[in-house]
Amino acid sequence: MNRKLFGTDGVRGTANSFPMTAEMALILGAAVGRHFRREHRGVHRVVIGKDTRLSGYMFENALTAGLTSTGMNVLLLGPVPTPAVGLLTPSMRADLGIMISASHNPAEDNGIKFFGPDGFKLSDEVEMQIESMVEDGPRPASPKSIGRAKRIDDGRFRYQERVKSTLPHGLRLDGMKVVVDCANGAAYKTAPEVLWELGAEVIPVGVAPNGLNINDGCGSTSPQIAAETVVAHGADVGICLDGDADRIILIDEAGQVADGDQIMALLAGRWAEEGKLRGGTLVSTVMSNLGLERFMQDRGLKLERTAVGDRYVVEAMRSGGWNLGGEQSGHIVMTDYATTGDGLMAGLQFLCEMVRTGQPASALTRSFTPVPQMLKNVRYSAGDTPLEAASVKQAISDAEAQLVGKGRLLIRKSGTEPLVRVMAECEDDALLEQVVDGIVAEVQAATGTPA
Repeated sequence: MNRKLFGTDGVRGTANSFPMTAEMALILGAAVGRHFRREHRGVHRVVIGKDTRLSGYMFENALTAGLTSTGMNVLLLGPVPTPAVGLLTPSMRADLGIMISASHNPAEDNGIKFFGPDGFKLSDEVEMQIESMVEDGPRPASPKSIGRAKRIDDGRFRYQERVKSTLPHGLRLDGMKVVVDCANGAAYKTAPEVLWELGAEVIPVGVAPNGLNINDGCGSTSPQIAAETVVAHGADVGICLDGDADRIILIDEAGQVADGDQIMALLAGRWAEEGKLRGGTLVSTVMSNLGLERFMQDRGLKLERTAVGDRYVVEAMRSGGWNLGGEQSGHIVMTDYATTGDGLMAGLQFLCEMVRTGQPASALTRSFTPVPQMLKNVRYSAGDTPLEAASVKQAISDAEAQLVGKGRLLIRKSGTEPLVRVMAECEDDALLEQVVDGIVAEVQAATGTPA
């Protein structure tokens, strides 16, 4: 069966358009509730968190209706980071965790991410089983077995204490000035509070959500305002999260941006020195810079690459017994502490290194020199298949021939948005621009997208 609902990170799309409609959320809730009910238990439980999107109210209610109709009791956490759902699902002995969020996408989008009872995201196999149940239709519980819904007021605080517990006992951030950009999203209270409790002087950005401004000119995908704020206030570092706070981008004291690859390099090198990097291996995706791979090789360490998506990174980590992974986009996964990417937790680990070494952020965010990399996105309409066009295939083939021995090329459809992503790496800047722009032009021609 072809996947109709699930992408690389749950179900995602524009609110009130298929598949992100209230009706589909209700049906999906009923299907997933049916899948995760444990027949040998009398109590069935699911925790639901959300970010700050206006449509979150609609999907929260629809999912609750579908889940309770199958006999699941629903515990509503309200606005919390995605990693909080991964943490609280096993902590609260739930059968299932759900996060309502479209992560870094604009406010008009939304999504539904699922976590199993162990706090990890669902496998492709389980998602296919749920899609099959959606097609089968609902199987409601008997009237006396309908579930209940309850608000949980302290979920955010439980998560905050867990995040702080990952730092060395007694470590403080006294004297450190930190800009934190919460993208008007799920961590708008959590991140500033944690940093303040640890002793930092906090300068918050993106902490006034109104339901429509999540990720709007702020957060990990738009770090310019945070960078300007770091420089204007003479801050030591800037931490930029995305809408559901499972990603991080760092800004040094000069306002320079560092991506997830640099954060992973710092942590992998440090953990290897301490004997904490299991198997001497870091897991990342095909998008990570070639410079990161060379950094690992120079230290006798290994970079294991996966398909794009933090879920695939985590699956590889669990399969190989490795404990550090992530994505260039800023997902940093530390399975010693969490079940999914955690931007705030990764940020605290970076601040810990600043305190331990006494070095400025600029020294710690330049572990390797990146190979020049160019990424361009081409949006397409539903139903289009631009990568199947003969002209596009020929352009890709020609580009691959030009890059042999000089770099690499990666073309893929986004799993969360209707985009074709064209990425290349090459130390010849002119050739890099030529191959990327050539493919982009052919994709635009195939989709009728204006150049």
